Amino acid sequence: MKLRFPLLLMLLLGLSVYAVQHNSKADNEARYELPKSSSRTQIVKHTGYTLSYSEDDEQAFWVAYVLTKEHVEQRSAKRTNKFIDDPAVRTGSATNADYARSGYDRGHLAPAADMGWSETTMKESFFFSNMSPQEPSFNRGIWKDLEEQVRAWAIDNERIYIATGPVLSGNLERIGPSGVSVPRYYYKVILDYTQPELKAIGFIMPNQKSTRSVKDFAVPVDSVERFTGIDFFYTLPDDLEKHLESQVDLNLWSWKQKKVRKQPKS
Repeated sequence: MKLRFPLLLMLLLGLSVYAVQHNSKADNEARYELPKSSSRTQIVKHTGYTLSYSEDDEQAFWVAYVLTKEHVEQRSAKRTNKFIDDPAVRTGSATNADYARSGYDRGHLAPAADMGWSETTMKESFFFSNMSPQEPSFNRGIWKDLEEQVRAWAIDNERIYIATGPVLSGNLERIGPSGVSVPRYYYKVILDYTQPELKAIGFIMPNQKSTRSVKDFAVPVDSVERFTGIDFFYTLPDDLEKHLESQVDLNLWSWKQKKVRKQPKS
């Protein structure tokens, strides 16, 4: 008994330390992607992403989530294409009637392809709170190219932190019975917080067709913050946040070749 009790005590202490460290790591990892929230928006948490909802615009100011190599490679759930109201938005989200015959796509902010790692996350990716009116040529063109590029980075870097959304400023066009704002620009910011090479990058894209490369739209995260008024990655240590957000080194990121998309027959 004298031998067993110390051994058992050491084992229990070891498990306790592991649990604390594990939970602490999970808590730390879960916070980096979230921008600083505003008192005039509703924060809504779903399984695969968190969003800040603007009732005035009937869409999210931002959608934030962690994307891992496992998420991208697992892809166990099939795309549903079933767009539904978000029951978690207290004031009610936009609906299909808002987009019907508008000429705009129901553009995903958190892409369905990023949420294919479970049936639940796939379903929740089709909530209207995760949609924004996008020009079809933009949604299916340069925006899709950027989404594919980000998934490649998740594989390359094991884990990345993403915040994305529309730029909801200025006198914007409105569509549908709910008056959904039509953004002129969209943004995406990405943080790689895995050693040995920490880095961050941002993108600002006009809501229109483009034949340019995704790389042409890359900017420092600071530029996206000034353009949107949103404070990204604010939970990082101040010196590190300033360093990562003030510059962008394109050579630190791998780049997919731009696809040549076939034009529909006239």
